This record gives sequence, C-alpha cells and structure tokens, in this order.
Amino acid sequence: MNTHTTPTKRLDTRALLSTLWIVVMFNMLKADILSLFIPGAAEEAAKTAARIGVSVPQLMLGAAIMGELAIAMIILSRVLRRGINRWANIALGVVTVAYIWGGAAAYPHYIVIAIVETICLALIVVLAWRWRSVEA
Repeated sequence: MNTHTTPTKRLDTRALLSTLWIVVMFNMLKADILSLFIPGAAEEAAKTAARIGVSVPQLMLGAAIMGELAIAMIILSRVLRRGINRWANIALGVVTVAYIWGGAAAYPHYIVIAIVETICLALIVVLAWRWRSVEA
C-alpha cells in the first residue's frame, strides 16, 4: 500500500489577488451597465449628487477613481513588494466595500452583484492578511 501522497500545488497569492480584482472590476462595470437600462437612473444620480453635496461630474469622477483603483490593483497585486502589496489589498479592499455599499441601489441586479463583489473583496482582504513572507 502506498502511503505517499502527492503535495497539492497552492495557487500563487499574487495571481489569486489579481484574479479576484478582475472579478470585482468586471462586476463593477456590469452593475453600472445594467443600471443604465433602468428608467430614471440619470435622475437618481443627480439626486444622489445633490444629497451628498457634489455635482454629477464630481460624483462620476469619484466613481471613475474607484473603478481605476480596482483596475490598478489587477497589476499592482502582481508587481508590488509583499508588504506594500498586503496593505494595499487590505486597505483598498475595505475602501471598495464601503464604496459599493455606500452608494448601493435597491435594484435587485445591484444587490446580487454587490454581494458577489463583497465576497471577492472579503477574500482579497483575508488572503492579504494571511499572506506570509515564505510565499513571496
């Protein structure tokens, strides 16, 4: 009887973090695109902007920055040094969850997508938190 087991290969933390950011980024785009088909979405954006005291272009700038941060993390997760990489993933993961739910819409498609994004971002934060230097 052979008691020798083949070791399982672990996924590279950098690649896994990068892939999770890709999923988050696509879901952010998907939520925005689907929301365009809802009548009154532009008016809702104007109301949101007024409620928080900014113009619609400023609101869109904030959304663009958050989208660009997710896109940047796809690459940065692969190239940053481990220590900086860990903290960048933890910090931007938490900030992105706050952004997603802070601007949440009650539309069913948005809630489903926000849940998927939150699960991915929670995995990002946990993976980054547990990332040990021996893997780097």
